[in-house]
Amino acid sequence: MSDSPAPDNAFYVLVTGANSGLGLGIGARLIDEFLQTRPQDESLVLIITTRDQRKGDATIAFLEEQLRKVCRKAEKTLPGVSQVLQRRVLLRQERLDLLSLVSVQKLSKKLRDTLPKLDVVICNAGIGGWTGINWPLAVKTVLTGWKSATTWPTYKISGVGWKTKPQLPPNKDGSTREEPLLGEVFCANFFGHYMLGHYLAPLLAKRTRTEPNLGRLVWTSSLEAYEHSLDMQDIQCLTGEQAYESSKRLADLMAVTSVLPSTEPHVNRYLAYEQPHEKTTKPRIYLSHPGITHTPIMPLILVIDYVWRLVCYISRWVGSQWHVVTVDKGAVSAVWLALAKQSTLDSMEQKEGVGKWGSAIDVWGNERVERTEMEGWGWGGKVGETPRKFGRSPYAKTLTREDQEKFVRDGEKCWEELERLREDWENRLDEAGVGVSMD
Repeated sequence: MSDSPAPDNAFYVLVTGANSGLGLGIGARLIDEFLQTRPQDESLVLIITTRDQRKGDATIAFLEEQLRKVCRKAEKTLPGVSQVLQRRVLLRQERLDLLSLVSVQKLSKKLRDTLPKLDVVICNAGIGGWTGINWPLAVKTVLTGWKSATTWPTYKISGVGWKTKPQLPPNKDGSTREEPLLGEVFCANFFGHYMLGHYLAPLLAKRTRTEPNLGRLVWTSSLEAYEHSLDMQDIQCLTGEQAYESSKRLADLMAVTSVLPSTEPHVNRYLAYEQPHEKTTKPRIYLSHPGITHTPIMPLILVIDYVWRLVCYISRWVGSQWHVVTVDKGAVSAVWLALAKQSTLDSMEQKEGVGKWGSAIDVWGNERVERTEMEGWGWGGKVGETPRKFGRSPYAKTLTREDQEKFVRDGEKCWEELERLREDWENRLDEAGVGVSMD
C-alpha cells in the first residue's frame, strides 16, 4: 500500500509526530472521515513523520489496521465495497526530527522532489517540557476548584533553559562553531514546524482550477496558551518557567494575525508567495487544539496515569466541555480543519472572525468542534461580543479595544522576529555547509 503510486485525484495530507497519542488519533480519524465524506473517485495520501523507522513501522501497522476496521464495518452494509475503500488510502512514512533544522530541510527537499502538491500539513508533534507536578498545589487547587484546576492547571513544573543540541558542525580544526541558543521546547513545538511550513509552502500553494480549497497549514495550540507565559523579550522562553505554554501562545498570536494587512509582508515572505498564478493560491494558516486529551506528553507513573484518566472523565461529567480524553475525539478539530470545505471555513470566519478551533465534547461523549476564547482576542477579535456560557477560563475577561490592539501588536512583533530568526538560521546552516538547497 505504501509503495503504490498515487492516483491523479489524490488528497495529500502530512501529519507530524504520528507515532503516539494525538498524532495516531489524527491519522485514524482522517482515514475514517475521508472515506465517509469524500467522493469515491478521490484518494487519500497520508504521509506521517516519526523520528525513527521502528516508530514509523508501528504507526503504519496501526493505520493499516484502522483502515481494515473501517472496511469491515462498511462491508457489512455494502458487500464488496471494502476493496474499493482499500484502494482509496495510501500510507507513507518519513523521518523527521524537529529539533534538527537540517532534518527539517532534508525532509522538505525530499517531499518537494517527490510530491505533486500538498493539501494539508498538520503540525502536531511536540513536547511538554515538564519535569513533574507540584503535588501540594495540585491537591489544593483540585479540591477547591475541580473543573478549573483540571482544565487550566497551575501545578505543572517546567524545565528551564532547555536547549537543542548544536545545529552546526564543528569547525575544520575541531573547535565548536559559534551559534545562538535554540530553545528545545520552542523548537519542537513551534520553530521546527515553522521552518517546515516555509519549505513546504510551494507544495501547499499548488492548486488547480477544480480545487476550491486552499492549501492549509494547521498549527496545534492548547487551552494553556496563556498571555502571561509569553515574554516578548524572550520568545523562545529560554529563561521562563512555562516553555510549553509560551510556544502555544506564540502559535495563537501568529496564526490569528497571519491574515491581517499589517503582517502581510512577513507572511508572504514566509509562505514564499508574492504573485498570484492560475495554478497557485496563497495557503492559509489555521489554528486548532485537542482539548484535554489523555496522551503521554506528561510523564506520569502508571498508577497516577490511570488516576489522571479517571479525573478527566469526572471533569467531563461535572460539566467540562474540553475533557475529550481519548485521542480520536481530541483529533476532531484538526481533522475538521483538514477536510472542511473552504466555503464553510470562509463563511464561519466572515461571521465570527478568525479564531481558534478546539475539540469539545458533551457529557455523553459526543465530540464537536468549538470556537475557543483567547486572551486579548476573545472568540473572534470582536470587541463587545457576548461572552459564551460554557468553556471559559475562570480568569477570562471581556475583550476591550486596548487588549485587541495589544494582541495585534504582539502578533506583528512575533512575525517580524520569527522571520528574522528563520533567515538567520538558514544563513548559518548555509555558511556551515550543511544547509539543504530547495532548488
